Amino acid sequence: MSAATISIAADEDGIRLDRWFKRRYPALTHGRLEKLLRTGQIRLDGKRAKSADRVAVGQAVRVPPQVADEPVEEAPRPQPREDKRGSLEDAILYMDKTVIVLNKPPGLATQGGSGLTQHVDGMLDQLTFEKKQRPRLVHRLDRDTSGVLVVARTVPAAAALAKSLAQRDASKVYWALTRGVPKPKRGTIRAALAKEGARGHERMEISKDEDAKRAVTEYEVVDHAGGDFAWVAAKPVTGRTHQIRVHLASLGTPIVGDFKYGAQAARGKGAIADKLHLHAREIDIAHPDGGRLKVTAPLPAHMMASWKLLGFDHET
Repeated sequence: MSAATISIAADEDGIRLDRWFKRRYPALTHGRLEKLLRTGQIRLDGKRAKSADRVAVGQAVRVPPQVADEPVEEAPRPQPREDKRGSLEDAILYMDKTVIVLNKPPGLATQGGSGLTQHVDGMLDQLTFEKKQRPRLVHRLDRDTSGVLVVARTVPAAAALAKSLAQRDASKVYWALTRGVPKPKRGTIRAALAKEGARGHERMEISKDEDAKRAVTEYEVVDHAGGDFAWVAAKPVTGRTHQIRVHLASLGTPIVGDFKYGAQAARGKGAIADKLHLHAREIDIAHPDGGRLKVTAPLPAHMMASWKLLGFDHET
């Protein structure tokens, strides 16, 4: 039996040491890992280490023989349920070695929550491909909002994308179908938002309270069908929960299918479906490897049908 020295790979840069061991040696329990660290049997670049220490690419980890010589078995991965939405592979718009961009279908939640058995985060094992680690979400979309969703394939990529989003080095454009035509047809909505209501029934409300969060949305009417419906391109300058939905409803023109903020005024008409008509159409963000990443997502079926019924040219 002999100790092993393993170098930190590029796609492992920045993760905690205990997580590194969990990936490489899934049979090693956390308690046993802590004992090996306390007794100095595990070393990072020849020095004692703690489980919370972050590893860096090129560093050397000494793995004691009782761990290194154990047969390594892959931890079983949960098998995603197949349903009408199919697999996430079908939703891939773009992929390279560090980033995947999905066209999230409407009705599929981004993350888990009360009563949710299926969501994008729980299905990301489908997109591991040749990597040793599962992809990571860096932002989210509402369950019934479709469109561009960026996923990081490595820890450094996740950190870089999160930084770009936090520093607003990203531009997002959403397409919405509103009931009525916003006035003016081009403008900027500045209205702070705060969460109101009991747990499980929360909703965002425009508020002037000190704890309300600043929210800014730029919008433009691209086309309209009389005074009944409008195709609106919205660009959120800030990224608050339900921001576009609340802001457009505040103009008296709620998004079609958004009964949470538009009530009965959000109903469609004729063959226009009563599903939420909000789509993350485009994102332009700094790519973790340099340059810009710009991806556009095609409309979901119910919005495409509405665009055709109303005579809107989605290729515009």
